[in-house]
Amino acid sequence: MKQLSDISLVTRVAVFHDKKAFDALVVKYQSAVRRFFLSQTLGDEQLSDDLAQDTFIKAYTSIGRFRGLSGFSTWLYRIAYNVLYDYRRSHKITDDVDSLATERSAARTDKALGMDIYGALKILKADERLCLTLQLIDGLPVDKISEITSLPVGTVKSHLSRSKHKLANYLKDNGYDR
Repeated sequence: MKQLSDISLVTRVAVFHDKKAFDALVVKYQSAVRRFFLSQTLGDEQLSDDLAQDTFIKAYTSIGRFRGLSGFSTWLYRIAYNVLYDYRRSHKITDDVDSLATERSAARTDKALGMDIYGALKILKADERLCLTLQLIDGLPVDKISEITSLPVGTVKSHLSRSKHKLANYLKDNGYDR
C-alpha cells in the first residue's frame, strides 16, 4: 500500500472498515506507542506490549469518533494515556509502587552507558515521567503534551522542569558529571 496520510487512512477505516488501512496506522505508530509504555512501565516489555495492544484495539473501535481536531498521533497518544491511567487505577498503582517492573528495573543496566535508565526514570513521579518522556523520547511540544494529558500547559512545564532537575541531580549523584 503506498504512503497515505493519516487522515486518509483513518477515513478508510472509519467509512469502509478497511483493515489494511488500519494495519498501516499500526505499523506507523506501534514503535512509538510501545516506547511510550516501556518508559512508563520502567521497561516491563510484556506489560508494555499488552497496553499497546489495548491502545490499538480501543483506537480501532472508536476511530469513527476521531474528528481531526488534533493530529491522529495526538489522538492515539491520548488513548494510550487513558489505557495507562485505567491500568494504574485498576491495579491500584501509586507513585510509590509502580509495579513489578520497578523491582525488575533496579537490576537492569544499559551496558553501553553503564547506567540504569529505568532506575533514573523510577525516581520521578508518574506525571513527571509521563511529561518528560513525551518531550524527550517522543519529541512532543508542551502544547501537545498538555492536550494528551489534559494538564494545563503551566503544569506540564512545571513537571518538565522538576523532572529534569531531579534527573540532573540523580546523574550527578551517580557519577555522571559533564
